[in-house]
Amino acid sequence: MDQSQGFAGARRNDVSEKEWTARVDLAAAHRLAAANDWTDLIFNHFTVRLPGEPDRFLIKRHTLLFEEVTASNLVKVDAGGAPVGTDEDVNPAGFTIHSAVYQARPDVNAVMHLHSKVGMAISARKAGLRFLCQDAMQFYGRVGYHDFEGIALDTDERERLGRDLGTHNTLVLRNHGLLTCGDTVAHAALRLRSLIMSAEVQLEIEATGAEISEPPPEVCMRTAEQFERQQKKSDRRDEWQGVLRSLDRTDSSYRN
Repeated sequence: MDQSQGFAGARRNDVSEKEWTARVDLAAAHRLAAANDWTDLIFNHFTVRLPGEPDRFLIKRHTLLFEEVTASNLVKVDAGGAPVGTDEDVNPAGFTIHSAVYQARPDVNAVMHLHSKVGMAISARKAGLRFLCQDAMQFYGRVGYHDFEGIALDTDERERLGRDLGTHNTLVLRNHGLLTCGDTVAHAALRLRSLIMSAEVQLEIEATGAEISEPPPEVCMRTAEQFERQQKKSDRRDEWQGVLRSLDRTDSSYRN
């Protein structure tokens, strides 16, 4: 039996249109990560704040792989970490990290956290992310760093996670992985995609051992501001709709 079908969950007619849209987008983000091999078996988490319920968010069931996540089998979690309307297990580290962001940032509605190979590699690099290509420059002056404290099981760490994220929408968890957030699933997921691509390019450039052309700070800052203006104007919906069309051509079961 398909594990994703083994759980009863929310039905489309039982939730608001806004909640269902959020569920579909979050399930799609999981499938995007799976399709690009960014995942770590059942671990790592993507979440979205529930529309109209700021103290609750949706998270995948701990035992599901990313490719098994659907709109209906996502779990509601309250601010205390308890599943709402279900007794299914929720990963405690996932709750700690995501609730930290939601508590610190009322403006954030979606959080993506991964242990992708390239993300772990960049997280262990003392200098962190460099701004060696156009896509990377969108993160200039916009990345926080959080020192590794062990597996995120201690809820006391939430205050430090929120502090280190600050006003940024990107956080490198040292010796751990990457985190992005945003006001929509589309913003957070597409930001994560750009971050992973930038990290891959950086490591490939550095591996050549050749002399590197590194743009000056003022150019990096100008480029970051250009990205922000363009993304705010478009709301990134056209890009996200392209992601959904691509997923639908392969497997549209995330919409179930």
